[in-house]
Amino acid sequence: MKKISISINPELEQMTVWGILVHQASVRAEQLALLSAAEPNLTYAQLLQRMLAYKLTFQQAGLTSADRIAIVLPNGLMLAEALLAVLSHACCAPLNPAYHQDDYEFYFRDLGVKAVILDDNDHSPAREVAIKMGLVILTPLSNADNFPYAEDALLFKDSSCPVSDDVALLLHTSGTTSRPKLVPLTQKNILTSMHNISNTLQLSDQDCSLNMMPLFHIHAIIGSLLATLYTGGRVICANGFQQHEFFNWLQAKIPTWYSAVPTIHQSILINAKNHPDILKSHVLRFIRSSSAALLPQVRTKIEETFKVPVIEAYGMTEGAQLTSDPLPPLHVKKGSVGLAAGPEVAVMDDQGQLLASGAIGEIVIRGANVMSGYEHNQDVNQASFTNGWFRTGDQGWMDDDGYIFLTDRLKEIINRGGEKISPREIDEVLMDHDDIIQAVTFAVAHPNLGEDIGAVVVLKPESTTTTSILRAYLFTRLPDFKVPSQIIILPEIPKGYTGKLQRIGLAEKLAGLHQQAYEAPINPIEKLLATHWCEILGIERIGIHDNFFFLGGHSLTATQAVTHVNRELGISLPLRALFEHPSIHELESEITQIQSSAKPEPVLTIKPRSRDAYTSLQQ
Repeated sequence: MKKISISINPELEQMTVWGILVHQASVRAEQLALLSAAEPNLTYAQLLQRMLAYKLTFQQAGLTSADRIAIVLPNGLMLAEALLAVLSHACCAPLNPAYHQDDYEFYFRDLGVKAVILDDNDHSPAREVAIKMGLVILTPLSNADNFPYAEDALLFKDSSCPVSDDVALLLHTSGTTSRPKLVPLTQKNILTSMHNISNTLQLSDQDCSLNMMPLFHIHAIIGSLLATLYTGGRVICANGFQQHEFFNWLQAKIPTWYSAVPTIHQSILINAKNHPDILKSHVLRFIRSSSAALLPQVRTKIEETFKVPVIEAYGMTEGAQLTSDPLPPLHVKKGSVGLAAGPEVAVMDDQGQLLASGAIGEIVIRGANVMSGYEHNQDVNQASFTNGWFRTGDQGWMDDDGYIFLTDRLKEIINRGGEKISPREIDEVLMDHDDIIQAVTFAVAHPNLGEDIGAVVVLKPESTTTTSILRAYLFTRLPDFKVPSQIIILPEIPKGYTGKLQRIGLAEKLAGLHQQAYEAPINPIEKLLATHWCEILGIERIGIHDNFFFLGGHSLTATQAVTHVNRELGISLPLRALFEHPSIHELESEITQIQSSAKPEPVLTIKPRSRDAYTSLQQ
């Protein structure tokens, strides 16, 4: 291979992705950069060679550093390579290859892309939309090894290169009830985050990260790929997470760390017992978790299984990593997401005043890693920034040592008739149950309370636990008003595109999955309950498996329902029984059990008195 000789402005080298890649190729040209199970590994010199080939391709297509290029490719080395190329020479917009036609039409227009990189063999809706919109369609480079270098390498370091203030990466935040927000991150934002993460994790050129996360998400792009390349390490570009392949990667590719969302960690734990030899021989020095809260029980199991520390990081698209647990020997505090890991972090009240340690408020951040504002959304920007601080939307507090504790996502807090309920609190109690592998608590729309509580759980394969058993368990651990009105047992919890469990919108995703066909009441007790429930809830009919509270019931109507049963049947059914058994089918069984176990009242026998006894009473 011809020796690479490229001069570059020192300031540019420090502040752009392109500068970092040029630097690494100059000091460790033959060291591996990207590894794959399906494609040839790339050294830093080979990687830079491909970046130059991409640049020539962009120039030939009439694309400049200011143009926006979408990427729709499956996860793996090919995507990593294309992503790095666009970040180096233009503005990158990686998109999920699982999107539908309507999604691509929205994202291509919202992003303002001029070109899209698609696999030659890809016949997805993205190609059809790109043709319809007249976009330039590019394909990944199949072989750049014979790329003819220009003798004058100045061609690749001129003013056409992006600079630190140029927007380098465009990502949408996941939409919930409104239009997804478009986050523009500059070269400076990205380089700052690369430095912050590599510094927090004490990465070096000897480290090797295993990336299983999708490279259209901030977690993988910066948290796994770019942070590793920043320090000259190696990145294993897996084709997504595959539970059965994870331990093969540990053995064959020898990563020193990996980063993932909690759902992936939990899946790994399920399979870990089948690989005792690999658990003993791996060289992981830590495991990182981010993008969602890691339940304490899961963290403990990971550390016990792999015998390495788990580093939980708190971040978001708008600023990548915000806080992180420190590596040993520094102290990790239970329940905390660690210390500020790059940006300034504080706690603010609704009026914009910063709060003292210990006070609960909204977590706010500022720093060179934080975006300057959303695109197309000035109204949201005004609400999102206060006195230069970005409002994260997360609720929490800071202790005297600077450790951050999150209490909840403000938008995820369940407002049940005025009672503010933390879904994370309920998650943690559910996870204490021996039969539960995963649990997510979420808000359910309620006609009277505004919101009610639902939960979905995944049980161990051998478990015979029922929802009634789980609800009874929760009543022993939580105040009554915090117990979910309905618990759904599923083999798998629906996830977002990144594998992350999302509370917001989960009720809609689950609608229909757990509903049973209407089954009419048959026996007298079922008919009694159904008639009265329809009356107090104002509905026309109710099946024996329908949930009283999801149909609009609340504590007052529950009191009415139980009082009516006790009066009509002459029993003493406690109010809690309806909360524990919120369907007619469940409550009928409870009532029948009460009736069968009730001791009959002793019959009072009145014996007639003798006339003599009556006479004596008169005297």
